[in-house]
Amino acid sequence: IVLALLLRSRLREVPGKLQNVVEMAFEAFDNFFNSIVRPQTVQKYRALFLTLFIFIAFSNYSGLLPSAGHLPGLAAPTSSLAVTVGLALVVFVATHCLGVRENGLKGYAKHFIKPVVFLLPLMILEEFVRPLSLSLRLYGNILGEETVARQVFEIVPLLLPLPIYVLSLLFCFLQALIFTVLASIYIDSATGTGH
Repeated sequence: IVLALLLRSRLREVPGKLQNVVEMAFEAFDNFFNSIVRPQTVQKYRALFLTLFIFIAFSNYSGLLPSAGHLPGLAAPTSSLAVTVGLALVVFVATHCLGVRENGLKGYAKHFIKPVVFLLPLMILEEFVRPLSLSLRLYGNILGEETVARQVFEIVPLLLPLPIYVLSLLFCFLQALIFTVLASIYIDSATGTGH
């Protein structure tokens, strides 16, 4: 929020260094997601995707703070099942609400019987498995990463944990990206007319 307020007050026709970096990040985000889902989906729901990504990334990275995994209450929020289930439920509700908004109730309901009607129970089951999968994947990966880092630090506290923490930087980013990509795919398939 602070970065957004700073950038907003300093927007210029000829961008400075910080504005250039942020504009390049937005372009990279758009280009990456446009290669995965329809450009209309990215344009309409960019705010949701960016919010999910930024929240998850910062939550993951907060677990890398010194003593974060060792002191109660300082673990990464995404290593709590309550947080990951909440995020998955946001995606679940958004997927269905946006699908109904874009296609109407009847049009959205049709995608549950395509390609054949007898797959209806499996299609409905899939919709309820998605949030379970999203939440457990993020929770398990972040909790596992924190546990491994903590165990390595307890065994050899000096130099060995350094490569683990460097890998954790990449790992935290990837977990946020994977969650956001899956959310964008679910929303794209729900809001698209071609299902």
